[in-house]
Amino acid sequence: MLNRLKAWANSDVGHSFRSSPVAMGAALLAFICVFCAVFAPWVAPHNPFDLTTLELSNARLPPSWSEGGNPSFFLGTDDQGRDILSALMYGTRISLAVGLASVLLSVGVGVALGLLAGFVGGWLDALLMRMCDVMLSFPSILVALLIAGVGRALFPNAHDSLAFGVLILSISLTGWVQYARTVRGSTLVERNKEYVQAARVTGVSGARIMRRHVLPNVLGPVLVLATIQVATAIITEATLSFLGVGAPPTSPSLGTLIRVGNDYLFSGEWWITIFPGAMLVVIALSVNLLGDWLRDALNPRLR
Repeated sequence: MLNRLKAWANSDVGHSFRSSPVAMGAALLAFICVFCAVFAPWVAPHNPFDLTTLELSNARLPPSWSEGGNPSFFLGTDDQGRDILSALMYGTRISLAVGLASVLLSVGVGVALGLLAGFVGGWLDALLMRMCDVMLSFPSILVALLIAGVGRALFPNAHDSLAFGVLILSISLTGWVQYARTVRGSTLVERNKEYVQAARVTGVSGARIMRRHVLPNVLGPVLVLATIQVATAIITEATLSFLGVGAPPTSPSLGTLIRVGNDYLFSGEWWITIFPGAMLVVIALSVNLLGDWLRDALNPRLR
C-alpha cells in the first residue's frame, strides 16, 4: 500500500494534485466532511437520535461562543433542542451515504448498458439509446419526486431503511443515462482498435474482451463523471428531503434540517437553516472542484 501511494505521488496525476492549491484545499474540505460523517458517533458532541438527552427548553437556542452562553451548543439548536453541530455531522453522514450509493448504482447500470450498446451494436444499441433519449426527456428531479412520492405512498409505515432505498433508487433512475452514453461513445472507438481485433482473432470471447480489455480503457471519463455526480446526487437528496419526500422527517439529513429551519428563518432563528445550507454548499463545492481537477489531470491535452 505504501509503495502504491509513493507511485501515485510520483505520477503525473500526483504531481498535478500537488501543484494545484485548489485541488488540495478541496480535498482537505472533503476529507474533513467525510471524516466527521463517518466518525460522527465519536466526534459529535451529542447524539441527535437519543431522545432521552433532548430537552424542549433547549429548543432554538442561538449559537453561543461567549462564556455567558451555553458552551455545548456552538452552532445553536433546532426546534427539538438538537445540537446543530451534531445534527450536521449525522446529516452529512446520511447525505453522503445516499449520494455515494446512488452514484455507485448508476455507474454499475450505466457502464454495463453502455458497454453492451457500444460493443454489440445493432438493434440492442438502438434500443438502449432510445431508452436513454426517453429518460433524458424528463427532468431528473421530477422523476425522483414521482418515484419517491409513490414509494412513500405505497409504504407509508415502512422502515427508514426502505425509505432510503426508495430514495437511492429514485436518484439512480435517471443518473445511469449519462454513464451509458459516455461509455458507449468510448466503446465505439475502442472496439475498432488493434488490440481488440487481435483478441478476437485469438478466439477470446466477446464478454471477456469487454471485461478485460475495453472496460479498463473507458473508465477514465466515468471516474470524472462519477466524482461530479456525487455532488449532484447529494443536492438532489437534500432537495427531495426539503420537499418532504426524501429522508424521513426524524432523520437529521441536510435537506430536513434546511426545511425545518426554513419555518423559523423569518422569526430570527437563522442558524437552523443557514448552517445546514452552508454545509451543503461546502460539500458540493469541494466535490465539484475535485471533479474539475480530475478531469484536467486525466486529459493529456489540458496538461
